[in-house]
Amino acid sequence: MALHRLNTDHYASQLEQKAARLRDAYRRFTNLAPEIHPSPPIHYRLRAEFKIWHEKRKAHYAMYRPGEYKQPFVIEEFQVGSLLMNQLMPQVMAAVNNSETLRQRLFSAEFLTTLSGDALVTLIYHKKLDQSWEAEARALQNQLGFPVLGRSRKQKLVLERDYVTEKLQIGDRSYEYKQVEGSFTQPNGAVCRSMIGWTKDVCSGSEGDLLELYCGNGNFTIPLCEHFTRVLATEISKVSVLAAQENIRANGVTNLAVARLSSEELTQAIDKVRPFRRLRDIDLDNYDFSTVLVDPPRAGLDRDTCAMLARFPRILYISCNPETQLENLERLSGTHRIARFALFDQFPYTDHTETGLLLVRK
Repeated sequence: MALHRLNTDHYASQLEQKAARLRDAYRRFTNLAPEIHPSPPIHYRLRAEFKIWHEKRKAHYAMYRPGEYKQPFVIEEFQVGSLLMNQLMPQVMAAVNNSETLRQRLFSAEFLTTLSGDALVTLIYHKKLDQSWEAEARALQNQLGFPVLGRSRKQKLVLERDYVTEKLQIGDRSYEYKQVEGSFTQPNGAVCRSMIGWTKDVCSGSEGDLLELYCGNGNFTIPLCEHFTRVLATEISKVSVLAAQENIRANGVTNLAVARLSSEELTQAIDKVRPFRRLRDIDLDNYDFSTVLVDPPRAGLDRDTCAMLARFPRILYISCNPETQLENLERLSGTHRIARFALFDQFPYTDHTETGLLLVRK
């Protein structure tokens, strides 16, 4: 069965319903209506992973509906995917079905694309990748004009590179990001641009220094550096930290330091519970933090991190899960009030909602 087509006529009304639900959920903390940042109604997703469904010696892209894992939906077109992704998908599948080496035991395929026109294709297998696979994959890579990467158990075969380069125009500036395969990147490029633009607007005219937790590859960090004297950012993923450091150099940023620490470890460092070798070149006492930015995973912030954030004059809280953000607000609302409130529609046609809050000390 093929995946149904999007009904884009309903997008505006669905977004209005999301905004209404969000306003009701946050009403006990604010009377502000959320600033709405819509998504393009079609071709908005820059990355996607597909199961490969094999039938009668032919491979197909497929996905499962939530809760249904016996019979997948074969995907004949993928309207939510970027235009570049849709251009590459049939070329990749044609090559797979024309090559027993590429098709045999192919388990899934991942596409990572950018707004600026770069792409990476990852083919994932239940078999060891050998020289014959590499030869076929290189031929496919030459045909596509974009890099192909192979994965299997305990094996990663990089033919050219394992990343894409994104260039985002925010206002009158362009920012360049290395986005590594397998690490987190914002899936909706247009909404990501809106999120960065919103945080820059919120931080315009700031004084003092910025502290950021969960900085990833520097997606928010790098554009915000121009609004603060100095910036310290933390991230637990080693791959993301390395990418962030490369992105710092690529964008000519000189007032930003990145440390590989979890939010819990940073809290311990600030509270001087114990020293960290990863902070040996960073003196926390020399920073004058006026603002802290957090973009945590779906689980939200732990109790100790919330207590640490409450000390800052301003908290910029980006969330991919309003439920855990609301739980955190139960604690943070004792010291802070909501001054800005935004809805970012990363995933149209779903119930998923992302939010942005500026909290200022009462």
